[in-house]
Amino acid sequence: MTRPVRFVELARDSETRARAGRIYTPHGTVETPAFMPVGTGGSVKSMLPEEVAELGAEVVLGNTLHLFLRPGHALIERLGGLHRFMNWPRTLLTDSGGYQVFSLAEKRQISEEGVEFQSPYDGSRHFLSPELAVSIQEALGSDIAMAFDECPPAGASRSDHARAMHRTTRWLDRCIEARRRPERTSLFGIVQGGPFLDLRSDHARAVLERDLDGYAIGGVAVGEEKHEMVAVVEHVAPALPEDKPRYLMGVGHPEDLALAVAAGVDMFDCVVPTRNARNGRVFVEDGVLVIKHARYREDPSPLDPSCACPVCRRYSRAYLRHLFVTNEITGHRLLTYHNLWYFQALMRAFRHEIRSGTFGRRVDWAQARLGGSLSSPSDESADS
Repeated sequence: MTRPVRFVELARDSETRARAGRIYTPHGTVETPAFMPVGTGGSVKSMLPEEVAELGAEVVLGNTLHLFLRPGHALIERLGGLHRFMNWPRTLLTDSGGYQVFSLAEKRQISEEGVEFQSPYDGSRHFLSPELAVSIQEALGSDIAMAFDECPPAGASRSDHARAMHRTTRWLDRCIEARRRPERTSLFGIVQGGPFLDLRSDHARAVLERDLDGYAIGGVAVGEEKHEMVAVVEHVAPALPEDKPRYLMGVGHPEDLALAVAAGVDMFDCVVPTRNARNGRVFVEDGVLVIKHARYREDPSPLDPSCACPVCRRYSRAYLRHLFVTNEITGHRLLTYHNLWYFQALMRAFRHEIRSGTFGRRVDWAQARLGGSLSSPSDESADS
């Protein structure tokens, strides 16, 4: 069988495990390292799909659970699939919905068969199984589908992580068996195990025994300490196959991305740029700017003088602050555009540095920016 997704490594950094490559999918190519904007319900919040493409994004993430609940995968399939439905002709990756189901905590019940949960929209009851998760993603027409997994919360015991890890493996086998369109929709397996590195090793070996199209590191950025997340990524990423894409799920602060790329990760998604924009937090060259602060009330400067995005070329901090504090939708759109531009520009810089052999400096940059935050919790895995 010809795989629907294929990875080719193009360059490797001499000082780290960072690599630049290209992922070939049914809807185009993706240059890696790549950051995927989160389009949970078939839309990157406040952005037009054409704008997301203008930023340089080549792949967008959609969420199985939310699209299943509304408008429904059957309706989307009847209307030509998610690419046509949301006017996104490029690559689509869909999460299985596993994290979202398990984040419902008091509104779900886990069994070997799957998860019964209460809709966060209308309170109705639903059941999501590995088989249904695969069926939904194939109906959506995803280029990359994620296997259904169990993601314990931060602070879960070793025995809880071990139990969830083994169940994730059994569910993976059911996902593989449930595939009906393997020539069109690829399947990525997810390595779990929490902060316990020996469990991570055991699960990586088990998942790699299944010859899948790609592999992901899950269960991080769920509230654990930052140093725990870094340790897991640095431990697991090198154990994943070199000829397949490596995806770190739900991680998205610039410093975290740099350290993960240094460990050999190729793909990322996170709500950090979109959610921070809606909260008035803007990523700039030297950190984060909080636009609502009074100091920007009469500031004619761009958000980031070093940024080439249309927002920084055309609008002042004073105007953007005005839009934000008066809750104008235009303000959310412009701040989101800038943040997403920043993340795509960061990925382009990573790729250039890997090809030119200078990525080692980026690790120093990341560690300097992290400073004391290696002991701070990371909890950005959520919807956009």
